[in-house]
Parts: sequence; C-alpha cells; structure tokens
Amino acid sequence: MTRDEILEFIKGHPACNLATVDSEGQPHVRGMLMYRADEKGLIFHTGDFKDLWRQITNNPRMELCFFDPKTGVQVRVTGTAQSIDDLTLKEEIVRARPFLKAWVEKNGYDPLKVFRVRGLRATVWTFDKNFEPKEYIDL
Repeated sequence: MTRDEILEFIKGHPACNLATVDSEGQPHVRGMLMYRADEKGLIFHTGDFKDLWRQITNNPRMELCFFDPKTGVQVRVTGTAQSIDDLTLKEEIVRARPFLKAWVEKNGYDPLKVFRVRGLRATVWTFDKNFEPKEYIDL
C-alpha cells in the first residue's frame, strides 16, 4: 500500500486499537474511534480524567492498529501524540460526536483533550505477507 492508500484505509476503518505505556512500563491497549486522518497526522480525543490522558502525558509514543475483518488487512501505525488546544477543533468534534455534548455542557471544553499523532510509520499486514519481513512506510 502507498501512503495515500494507507490514509484512505484508516479513514475507512476509524475504529482502532491504541496502545500506550503507563509510568511503570505496563502496556495498555484500548479500542478508540479515530476522529480524522490526513497528511498532518491522526486526530483523536479523550478526557483529562482518563488513564489514557495520563499515559500520553507521561509518554506520548503509541501504536495504533486498524483492521478490516472483511479483507483481513491490518495496518499498524506508530507515532508520537502532540496535544492540540484548539477550541474550534473541539467544537467541531462535539458537533460530529453528539454523545460528547452533555459532558461538555456540564464540564466545559477544557477537560476534552485532543491529540494529533505525528511522525507516523506504518506497516501493513495480510495473511499473504505473514512470513515476509515488515516494510515500513512513512506517513
């Protein structure tokens, strides 16, 4: 897959697994719903009360895994999260994800934390490529 094909794959399969490491070195993985993927990076959000927020604050390096069960294609992406403090983007996210509206109305926008994952390197896995060495593509 090319860089553009990988970004299109991620856009088409925004549900992913995101792995971080806590301050004691314990890895953690959780399901996430990517907000946006483009040439600037991958955008997702969380709340400042969540373990994920603390883990990223302590160690911004992460890996994300996007999977299409219909084709068996898996795309793993590594990168570094950078905090984005952009009220306009936060408002856009809340409009696009109505489940956040009541929480933001109660708590304001400050506890909503948005990240852009940058410095992306991706590897594509399929059953056909299972025994081949990994190839990395810079996004």
